Amino acid sequence: MCKSELRFTGSGGQGVILSTIIMAEAAFLDGKNVVQSQSYGPEARGGMCKAELLVDEKAVNYTKVTKPTCLLSLTQQSFDKYKENLADDAVLVIDNSINVPTSINTSHKVYKLPILDSAKTIIKNPMSANIISVGAVNEVLSLTSKESLEDAVTAHIPKGTKESNVNAMNLGAKLVKEYV
Repeated sequence: MCKSELRFTGSGGQGVILSTIIMAEAAFLDGKNVVQSQSYGPEARGGMCKAELLVDEKAVNYTKVTKPTCLLSLTQQSFDKYKENLADDAVLVIDNSINVPTSINTSHKVYKLPILDSAKTIIKNPMSANIISVGAVNEVLSLTSKESLEDAVTAHIPKGTKESNVNAMNLGAKLVKEYV
């Protein structure tokens, strides 16, 4: 595996930062080297946020994402702001409400998935969009084992919500298979 540079974006309160923490932990459980960072505006809830993750088999010597190989976006505003500087072969996992400009590099693989809608209508919890996203990104990238991802999800969720969150994680993987 070569180095993966992931950028997750959305609105404060959507769990974007937690998503990268979960992915980092799952990759670590699989023996990979990881670095996770995050930033968000002063408004926290409702403002734009970005979290990034580096994953590599080798030691990570430079801890900044420079050319994301994967971009996850849950809002149009965050997509518009953070879609720049993507690697030529980057993978985009975005909510299907996002309009992708025709100027986006044709070598990028774009997965437009009903992440936010599925959280509301299938899982019946809008707060599960981040866990759906984790499942979708992992399905696309095969970054971690399913077992490690489930362990990481379970370690970071409220007690009594394991079944719902594991269902959300599996739904993310299913959406990738159905909507490709």
